[in-house]
Formats: sequence, C-alpha cells, structure tokens
Amino acid sequence: MTAIPGAAIAVTGAASGIGRALAIEFAARGADLALADRDEAELQTVAAEIAKASPRKVSLHRVDVSEQEQIAAFAHEAITAHPSLNILINNAGVSLLGLFHEIDQAQMEWLFNINFWGAVHATRAFLPHLASQPASHIVNISSIFGIMAPPGQTAYSAAKFAIRGFSEALRHELQIAKSPVRLSVVHPGGIKTNIVRNSRAGVGITDNERRAQSIERFDAIAQTSPKDAALRIIKGIEKNEPRILIGSDARFMELLQRFRPATYWNVMAKRIEKMSKKAQK
Repeated sequence: MTAIPGAAIAVTGAASGIGRALAIEFAARGADLALADRDEAELQTVAAEIAKASPRKVSLHRVDVSEQEQIAAFAHEAITAHPSLNILINNAGVSLLGLFHEIDQAQMEWLFNINFWGAVHATRAFLPHLASQPASHIVNISSIFGIMAPPGQTAYSAAKFAIRGFSEALRHELQIAKSPVRLSVVHPGGIKTNIVRNSRAGVGITDNERRAQSIERFDAIAQTSPKDAALRIIKGIEKNEPRILIGSDARFMELLQRFRPATYWNVMAKRIEKMSKKAQK
C-alpha cells in the first residue's frame, strides 16, 4: 500500500482534466505536490484553488513533456523542492483526429513524443530517486484504447498500447528486483475532459465537420467526471492495483476484448451508434 497522506507527488498534465482533479484530491488528503504542465496560467489557477482549501506545499513547473531535457530539469527541480517525493503520475497526453492515411509521420511522432516518450523519459528521470524511498509508486495513464483499438485512432492507440506494454514489463522487472517502487497502469474510458476538443486534425482532413461529429460522439459516451476518475486512481494507488479501469464503459470494453479479441469492434460500433442516437433525442 502507498499512503497518500504525507506523500509528495509529481503530476504531469496537471493544469486540466484528470491531472487537475488528481492534484486537488491529493492535496485534500494531505499530500505535497510538484505540478507540471505547459499552461502556466492554468497551473497558477489550480495552485490557487488548492491554497484555498489546504496548506500543502505546491511547486509549479512549466514543462513540455515532449522535450526530454525539460523532463530531466523537472525531475531535478521537483526532487529538490520535495526531497521525500515518492509518487509519479505520468498523465500528460494529447489526441489526434484522423484515419491513418490522413495523418502524416510528423504528426504521429508529435503524439508519441508526448503520450509515450514523455512517460518513459519521466519514469527514467524519477526512478532512481523513487527507488531510494521506503515506499513509492509510478502511475502511467494509458486508456481503454490501450486495450481496444478503434478506427481513427491509429496513433493514439499505438501510443497507449505502448504505455501499457512498457508499464507491465517494468512492473515485472521491479517485482523481480524486490524494488520498493510499485507501478499501476490506468485505463480510463470516456472522461469528461477537453482532450477531444483540443485534438489536432490530420493534415488530410480539410473540413471541420468531422471534428464536430467527433466531439458530439465523445460527449455522448463520456460519462465519468475527472473527479470520479481521480478518486478511482487514488483508490488504485492505495490498494496497489496493477491495472486500474475507470468507468463502466472501460470495464465493459475490457471484458468484450477478452471474449472477442479479433471481432470486438463489430459490437462496439453498434453500441456507440446506439448511444449517439439516444443522446441526440
């Protein structure tokens, strides 16, 4: 078990969505925080909200997780500010709209540099320090699309599957080494964040209709709030759960993938269409 009260926690992508909700909930439970994001203004807003409710120590760090040097600097600054830092949340992520032939290589690499390499570089930068603590934890945010791969998500699913594989292999290595570092990989379903609204469009997409449809479809199926997602992650950390599924939709899709590993999308496509039509009524 990794205790939250008294912990010091580094969170990437902390200015919005799940990262912001985690920061607020961690502070409310007595944890100090090193919060990282590219959006300095929103980081300040999160810090101000925390300060109103809790006297916890909070350090803010402007970090582009696609830049390995910035991640290394973040790790150094965070550990200096919080010498007992013992939990790392690799949460920062982006989305990319388009079929495979509509996105170019540069866009795919942009997404991988954030969604996959950002987590890998942060893990490498923080791991030596985490291993020196009596009890520590790494949490890597994947997605239900790291278990199930829908059309239109070749880049995103590839990166999230990679996060899952990296996390599971590293967890087994840490277990064999009897390391004090625990590792959980998180697979959220539809969470009510702005990730789809903020997504980039593939270079082959020339109109805005697809984006509008994508946002509408996401809003119809996203049923879990960032706060509820954060509470589920905290519970998973405290119980040292290796895989944390968030939302009834994620649990359904994980089971469906087990029973129909090669044909699950036939079922999911009909389910999503039904949910979208229901939301439009």
